[in-house]
Amino acid sequence: MNSAVRVVLYHACEEPDRIAAAYHEVSHRLAAVPGLLGNELLRSRDDPTDYIVVSSWRDLAAFEAWEGGAEHREDTAPLRPFRRTTSRQPFGIYQVVAAY
Repeated sequence: MNSAVRVVLYHACEEPDRIAAAYHEVSHRLAAVPGLLGNELLRSRDDPTDYIVVSSWRDLAAFEAWEGGAEHREDTAPLRPFRRTTSRQPFGIYQVVAAY
């Protein structure tokens, strides 16, 4: 079984340039994080104010090590104002169970 995980963060923003700038700033800060394979900023086709950030991690241990570290909150601060607060939870962690 694959041990890779995807972390999905839910965001809302009416200003595409602002959230894109914050996303790029955070991505540059995270470029050297061990176990982070990459991330994407996605915008809903149906609701242009609805965004998600999907990050790909080597495994849950790598994500949890980074999330528990001192830099986590500071590194992701630029995106925090856009976090969707209407959701039950502002993020989800998904384990890859099949892939091609």
